[in-house]
Amino acid sequence: MKGGGSNCGSLEKIKPILAIISLQFGYAGMYIITMVSFKHGMDHWVLATYRHIVATLVMAPFALVFERKIRPKMTLPIFYRLLALGILEPLMDQNFYYIGLKSTSASYTSAFTNALPAVTFILALIFRLETVNFRKIHSIAKVVGTVITLAGAMVMTLYKGPAIEIVKAAHSSFHGGSNTATGQHWVTGTLAIMGSISTWAAFFILQSFTLKIYPAELSLVALICGIGSILNFGVSMIFVRDLSAWKIGMDSGTLAAVYSGVVCSGIAYYIQSIVIKQRGPVFTTSFSPMCMVITAFLGALVLAEKIHLGRGFNLL
Repeated sequence: MKGGGSNCGSLEKIKPILAIISLQFGYAGMYIITMVSFKHGMDHWVLATYRHIVATLVMAPFALVFERKIRPKMTLPIFYRLLALGILEPLMDQNFYYIGLKSTSASYTSAFTNALPAVTFILALIFRLETVNFRKIHSIAKVVGTVITLAGAMVMTLYKGPAIEIVKAAHSSFHGGSNTATGQHWVTGTLAIMGSISTWAAFFILQSFTLKIYPAELSLVALICGIGSILNFGVSMIFVRDLSAWKIGMDSGTLAAVYSGVVCSGIAYYIQSIVIKQRGPVFTTSFSPMCMVITAFLGALVLAEKIHLGRGFNLL
């Protein structure tokens, strides 16, 4: 009996780790599919809008059925937090990320997001969700890890090393796939990715506080995605004047909207909510560097992107 109880306890501890690792594979797929849709002319404002419409339609029925008895009453303070969450992630983070992805490459964007755990940790310290005690190895490891990830992000920005060709045949599999193509603006892209990381980290912190007063994860996800859909649609009406950009068909744009909406907004927000309640926002972001490795290989195979030991700017 004791052995069975011990196994169950170990399984419960492993579940959050497995869930977050699984999300990294989902995010890697999103990087690739989204980049393909951009290469075929998909507008990022339109994609962000459709993405969260899909997520809302998928998650709302589950929220209505499974949380009808436990859903907290909506109050003005809760609504303000939901509105802020909708601005931080579905609106600001997603569109900053898309701008960065279009301006750089899938592998570079995923690599730069290695800074996410560090930024989240710094914000968690500011809002007292994390503490540092230099007499404990665990705290020292967190600080060292934060410094290393920030330093790694700076190296990715300022240094361009030699190219690594993983699969030679990949360069003929996707026309125009090289990340040295014209029209890419690495400085603008990097600034956009930095904005994405900052707002994404802030989203995790605010989500942690919101879950304490609104502990209905499915409903929280559905509301965030619904608000995000409205916000993105409103901004899209300003920046997207071509009505043909909203056309839906059996193409990569629709696939990107459905995949990212279901996997990377609906399911991801829900899993992150569960893990944040159990282990906190810093733990939730700590596995994001895995996504870089997965995306780098997929980027080489699908998009014919060259992998460099670092990626610098050609300012001339």
